[in-house]
Amino acid sequence: MGSEKAKWQLNTLPKTDPQDCIKILSRQQVEKARAFHASFPQYSRTPLARLGNMAKRLGLGGLYVKDESYRFGLNAFKVLGGSYAVGRYIAQKLGRDISELDFEKITSRQVKDELGDTTFFTATDGNHGRGVAWAARQLKQKAVVYMPKGSSQSRLESIRNEGAQVTIEDMNYDDAVRLAAQNAAKTTNGIVVQDTAWEGYTEIPTWIMQGYGTMALEALEQLKENGVERPTHIFVQAGVGSLAAAVQGFFSGMFPDRPPKLTVVEPNRVDCFYRSAVAGDGVPRAVTGDFHTIMAGLACGEPNIIGWEILKNHCAAFVSTPDWMAAKGMRVLAVPLKLDDKVISGESGAVTAGLLYEIMMNPYYEDLKRSLELDEDSQVLLFSTEGNTDPEKFRSIVWDGENE
Repeated sequence: MGSEKAKWQLNTLPKTDPQDCIKILSRQQVEKARAFHASFPQYSRTPLARLGNMAKRLGLGGLYVKDESYRFGLNAFKVLGGSYAVGRYIAQKLGRDISELDFEKITSRQVKDELGDTTFFTATDGNHGRGVAWAARQLKQKAVVYMPKGSSQSRLESIRNEGAQVTIEDMNYDDAVRLAAQNAAKTTNGIVVQDTAWEGYTEIPTWIMQGYGTMALEALEQLKENGVERPTHIFVQAGVGSLAAAVQGFFSGMFPDRPPKLTVVEPNRVDCFYRSAVAGDGVPRAVTGDFHTIMAGLACGEPNIIGWEILKNHCAAFVSTPDWMAAKGMRVLAVPLKLDDKVISGESGAVTAGLLYEIMMNPYYEDLKRSLELDEDSQVLLFSTEGNTDPEKFRSIVWDGENE
């Protein structure tokens, strides 16, 4: 195993308005998003993998992994946010509520004639862009996608296969976001659909986070079907923080008196939330430069400002992890203990599993384990946010031992 260790910071940040910031992720709002998703012919709940024997080995009461490799046939969760944001935007342009526009209506010739042509711009390492491209194609619209330098060619081809115009640009993710916003502003009926928020750009990121809520709601229902009323602990990976904040906001709203302890997990080379937590003043920090990490989906240096408000008010801890922990998580999930469910998880999807394993098995993390109160009574929920979206990279890590 790698010698690099994870670093952590418990959440001691000053609190602002804990209840107000999570209203956007109320059960009512998330139910509305799930109803929209459920109207798609491709919709079905993704599996909740049960790792009971792994839980025993680690000294936990239960371990569950939401497997997003089955989402809409796209091998990743991101389409939940992109599709809902595109749907909400179309509904808003037509002066209707999204609840009036299910898949059949929103893809009808009548709606297309009423709306006209729209081009959705976005920046992505792969999964979000493919989700936006897929949603645009389903809804008979166009998509333009910019990928940061170092992006995988196979992920680019997956986006192109959804009918989008896609290029790999010589810039990092955050600069690609700016390029998407600039070009959308220059285009007639152009709109940027990005899962990060900045000053003056918050409505669409809010819709995207609500779309991610579908996954959290499904997971809660599935836990209850397994006899678990609520998870005691959740580990969620963060790039810009939209997913982590969506999960945090939903579960904090569902269990206001005893919310699950949520830990935010990032790559140690692009750990803007961890650095912001260490700074301790409540002001988000950015990471700049080139982002060299195998966790391409998490290589984002500037926090979503809406997500930051939710996480600083509610999460338990921030952890900065080395790449080898993501590789470890991929192997642990792909080759489970006997009778446990198998999960094919990509680099960004598996890092929480690798970290949890280390926290429970490595004495170095005893203080973190104790602070989080992880023990034999803990019911832990993880989200495997992507499958093998870069198949060659997946095999290189799992078969050939890259990043051990």
